[in-house]
Amino acid sequence: MKIILKQDVQGLGYKDDILVVKDGYGRNYLLPQRMAVLATPKAIKAAEEELKQRAKKIAKAKADAEEKAKQFEGVSLTIEARVSDGQNIYGSVGPAQLVEALAAKGITVDAKQFTTKGVKVLGQHVATIQLHKEVAVEVPFEVIPDADSKKAAEEYAAQKKADKEKEAAKAAEAEAAEGEEAEAEAAVEETPTE
Repeated sequence: MKIILKQDVQGLGYKDDILVVKDGYGRNYLLPQRMAVLATPKAIKAAEEELKQRAKKIAKAKADAEEKAKQFEGVSLTIEARVSDGQNIYGSVGPAQLVEALAAKGITVDAKQFTTKGVKVLGQHVATIQLHKEVAVEVPFEVIPDADSKKAAEEYAAQKKADKEKEAAKAAEAEAAEGEEAEAEAAVEETPTE
């Protein structure tokens, strides 16, 4: 079924997009909810004409989104969460917590603009925020244990320290291997040929 969206539909498309969807989804959900209309030749022509008339508004909306995207440069969030004995979070860290953390930094954003699902483990993650259909921003965030989760916090700190030590050991090992290869190549070059 070919349709024209009359409003933005998360995960499907944006207003005035012409899409092909499954018949049942279009007939039973999109059309009765007035989120879309059938894409008849007359409706397509009307949508194209409306887009031409709204081109300036669309360009301004994109420029505004690009301007807002500049606010996210260099932003990194730390979110505390209650955790179990392991590194699993009770519940999950979702858009609501991210909106709250961004608000603390003076950035307002709607939770519906996040495309990130709920995070259920500690560590580094990236949230994607869709500011406009052509403008998306990625915001890194770290989920850490809260003060009430002391044991988990200690385990997390020990794990993080062990990971850094492993990375340093791997880097040193790789450097040593490169040095040995260079010495072996130099020895081969110095060997006289008959």
